[in-house]
Amino acid sequence: MQQYNCIIIEDAPLAAEVLRDYITDIPFLKFKKHYDSAISALSDLNNQQIDLIFLDINLPKLQGMDFLKTLKNPPLVIITSAYHEYALQGYDLNIVDYLLKPIEFSRFLQAVNKLKFITSGPAYSAPVYSPEGKNFLFVYVERKRVKVFFDDILYIESKKEYVKIVSKEKSLTTKLQLGQIEVFLNKSDFLRVHRSFIIAKDKIDAYTNSQIELQNKVIPIGRSYRELVIGILDER
Repeated sequence: MQQYNCIIIEDAPLAAEVLRDYITDIPFLKFKKHYDSAISALSDLNNQQIDLIFLDINLPKLQGMDFLKTLKNPPLVIITSAYHEYALQGYDLNIVDYLLKPIEFSRFLQAVNKLKFITSGPAYSAPVYSPEGKNFLFVYVERKRVKVFFDDILYIESKKEYVKIVSKEKSLTTKLQLGQIEVFLNKSDFLRVHRSFIIAKDKIDAYTNSQIELQNKVIPIGRSYRELVIGILDER
């Protein structure tokens, strides 16, 4: 049975204690440590094998979502929060689940059982990878690895549990989250313009404050991305 090394990042002692009790009741989870801030967890994440983080959102100094965005290759993450309004943002960051406090054990069990499905099969070991220093990546499509050259990509679109990679000659659909592929893209060449779209900057034909045109495709600019996106494009 595969075991998952778990840490808890939670500044409320009672909530952390509940999570720890739940973890110890699950045979395939192994509790490693509790941290009362995201900052205190950073060094250990770099120095030991952590498979799963139970992450609170409201944390001192560095908020949970902001902390998650700083991790280039984050472990699996289950958000724990008293606020439901951050759920969409959490799933956009490729979390496993979003648990609302107070957390019932049955709901906790439902969340951690997802781990078996997420990490099963050949696609999990390397659902997407790019050899260091190379100008291409491989994605898992229909039981085989397919090479995609960065220079050919026009845009990448999220389709819930899948992403569609559209290039000059073809499009590929693979079971990935947008965040999983984003970490391999050079930020000087690609830009996240919407929670569902990443575009290649050099393929842009025209843009306004609300949309981008490339190769006869109109891509919306998300409201929360607008100021950053327009600022970056206006500097080019």
